[in-house]
Amino acid sequence: MWGQLAIKALVSGLLIAAASEIARRSPGWGGLVAALPLTSLLALAWLWRDTHDPARAADFMAGTALYVAAALPAFALIALLLRRGAGIGLSVALGVMLAIAGTYAMIFAGRRWGWPV
Repeated sequence: MWGQLAIKALVSGLLIAAASEIARRSPGWGGLVAALPLTSLLALAWLWRDTHDPARAADFMAGTALYVAAALPAFALIALLLRRGAGIGLSVALGVMLAIAGTYAMIFAGRRWGWPV
């Protein structure tokens, strides 16, 4: 079990490292790599390998899509604040607060309408 967890962590960490290295050279391309659903698809692959449960996999992907939608305004806010000269700390802190608010809103809406969140 620990070996499988180590492999998951290594592969996932390599994807994050690759995105950050690409972003150092070209922020646009780095953003594209970070925005690709690599992490979600990798997590789906690990989930499928562990469970072989189509319903769980479908709920995972639907939940991922809903939480991505909830977090998108936070990324836009961080970019806007940075372009207007706000510091990185303040920009990220406000973005995190907006992402948390979006997440709670998604949880509330999801429970109300039966979404897998």
